[in-house]
Amino acid sequence: MDWKLHFKRWMEHENLYEDLKEELQGIHTNEKQLEECFYKNLEFGTGGMRGEIGPGTNRMNVYTIRKATEGLARYMEEKGEDAKKRGVVIAYDVRRKSPEFALEAALTLGKHGIPAYLFDECRPTPVLSFAVRHLKAYMGIVITASHNPPEYNGYKVYGPDGGQLPPDMADVVIDRVDQVENELLVEVSTEEELKNLNLLHIVGEEIDQAYLKEIEQLPINRELIEQMADHLKIVYTPLHGTGSKLVPESLRKVGFNQVTVVAEQKEADANFTTVKSPNPEEHAAFALAIEYGNGLNADLLLATDPDADRVGAAVKNPSGEYEILTGNQTGAILLHYILMMRSNQGTLPKNGAIIKTIVTSDMGRVIASHFGLETMETLTGFKFIGEKIKEFEETGSHTYLFGYEESYGYLIKEFARDKDAVQSCVMIAEVAAYYKSRGMTLYEGLHELYQQYGCFLEGLQSMTLKGKEGLAQISAILSYFRNEPPVEVAGEQVSIIEDYQVSRRYLLVENKEEALTLPVSNVLKYILANGSWFCLRPSGTEPKIKIYFGVQEKTYEESKELLSRLKNEVMERITSFLG
Repeated sequence: MDWKLHFKRWMEHENLYEDLKEELQGIHTNEKQLEECFYKNLEFGTGGMRGEIGPGTNRMNVYTIRKATEGLARYMEEKGEDAKKRGVVIAYDVRRKSPEFALEAALTLGKHGIPAYLFDECRPTPVLSFAVRHLKAYMGIVITASHNPPEYNGYKVYGPDGGQLPPDMADVVIDRVDQVENELLVEVSTEEELKNLNLLHIVGEEIDQAYLKEIEQLPINRELIEQMADHLKIVYTPLHGTGSKLVPESLRKVGFNQVTVVAEQKEADANFTTVKSPNPEEHAAFALAIEYGNGLNADLLLATDPDADRVGAAVKNPSGEYEILTGNQTGAILLHYILMMRSNQGTLPKNGAIIKTIVTSDMGRVIASHFGLETMETLTGFKFIGEKIKEFEETGSHTYLFGYEESYGYLIKEFARDKDAVQSCVMIAEVAAYYKSRGMTLYEGLHELYQQYGCFLEGLQSMTLKGKEGLAQISAILSYFRNEPPVEVAGEQVSIIEDYQVSRRYLLVENKEEALTLPVSNVLKYILANGSWFCLRPSGTEPKIKIYFGVQEKTYEESKELLSRLKNEVMERITSFLG
């Protein structure tokens, strides 16, 4: 259907919410803007949906929330009465419209006789994951746009194990969502009706306490924490997000006494007023935390994103300035500490495994191999790591030890099944305490690992290409690299090409090809003769194409120089193509 017909359908709908109607009337002369709102349906993908808040089929609003939830309810009905009785846990973050969207999801489920367990106020995404397991619910929904800009919101769905829906299950749910023909006509109950029918349960503190009990079991070396409790100085910022309560409480509960929260960023703020972007990957997000750190001479700065599933860490370098660690660096530090401590304690299982994504540093594999452990790779997205954990449980083939991805997401213990910044903050603090007890900073600890395992450095370049035109450009870039692959980059021959869209690995030197066993995805990875690599992937949550890079040289300086050359040549190829 032409976008103009969708626009007309909305404007003629007699019960259209007044605020949405006013927004449409305000832009009714701007055809380009209207087309962006209506040219497609907001896609419900394998991890849910995410988009700008506003009117239209391609925006986050009451009607797109109802459509998604209607499809989910139909899926649950097909699964039978037990699935319906177990119900759905619903959480939300600090963003605009999040509480309203969460309630709308509950009202839509209620029309189908499905109970909802709705949090009383905003909560971290990992707590939603935990709550699905704790309450033995059949599904979970979290209203969040993670670290996206303030104009965004989103909708993520979780399965019975507390993990994001794996592809097979997601495909069926997506199909049911797509079968909802008219989002404006989805029927919903009232809040009063649901309460009378005992289909709306408000949850909160009891879930927090159960989650914190699990957090208290997280430390590996309690004596170390007791020894360093008053000596390790930590500055934490929730960046106006959902981590403000549970992160400081968790750190204190396990024994860290010197925890200071950045006051200006403690309160929930849907506009994230004090930061340009509430993303701990962005160095600017640490500006206030660094001010606090300098004033307190803090050992460790921590920042979580709005839904507190990802965390960034900053530590002092030899110049006395705070340096923000990359997600790969923090992951390597965490992984090494966990394996080393468990090895020393004799609790490292022989069938232990770590899980990382295909764009995460190879340093993790080298560390795991040093301890005689297997590393498994997944596509980008923590849902695939959660799927592996479930497989381990069902088959008994491996024992999960650690999972992570380069984009600042880590999971220590599997009582949650998504990346968990609350857990991660506690474990990063323990690792910092370990190095401080040895008279070292976390930065020095990282470079000690470089000396032991090799100097792995990684980089990421993102290109934001918005709207219909941007989507076409992203598709064109991938087609260009697929059809005209580079032969040499940064002075090194391309030796292997992995094309996840066709599930093939091409070994160019041997002139042969192999099957890739991971799910189909529009991702390309190029591995050079010296082991360096780069990978192109469209973002699943933002209008971006992401280009990942990885190198390993003998020294830090050599790795930095090679990484710079690799980045420059690949990005120059892309910009030349775009003209």
